[in-house]
Amino acid sequence: FVVIEHGRRRLAHVGVTSHPTADWTLQQLREAVGDESTHRYLIHDRDSIFAKHLDSSIRALGLKVLRTPFRSPKANSICERVISTIRRECLDWIIPFSETHLRATLREWVAHYNTGRPHKSLGPGVPGLPQAASVIPKSESRHRLPAGTIVCAKSVLGGLHHEYSLARDVA
Repeated sequence: FVVIEHGRRRLAHVGVTSHPTADWTLQQLREAVGDESTHRYLIHDRDSIFAKHLDSSIRALGLKVLRTPFRSPKANSICERVISTIRRECLDWIIPFSETHLRATLREWVAHYNTGRPHKSLGPGVPGLPQAASVIPKSESRHRLPAGTIVCAKSVLGGLHHEYSLARDVA
């Protein structure tokens, strides 16, 4: 179960269960939306789990429900793309042993997706992070780092992905 903020491409919530029900889906939406929500719309497909009583409960959360048209996969393309990205970049490489293990894996990958992974459609940089003033002086060459600059690498999911940043050498 995936809830994504359309404009920023930020994963707001990811849920895991082997037997989804309408009540479970509503609880996931409550967790994703929260009490002080700035969200106005919920776009969902025409899955049978989204019954009329679920849509009325979603409206009670203060959201307007928008259903995708029949046989229109491009209408919900951002969410479809995120799900395929989760599969391709994470789940194709890891065998989850339980729901708990899958939740922990997805929690780490979602943090990477929201903060460390650039999104080409949103321009340069990483969404959700303020563009800080550069403390690294610009290099005269595009292919060399300025003196005293080091590259820091952070492993994600045990080395499946890496996040890189620049820092000044304090030594």
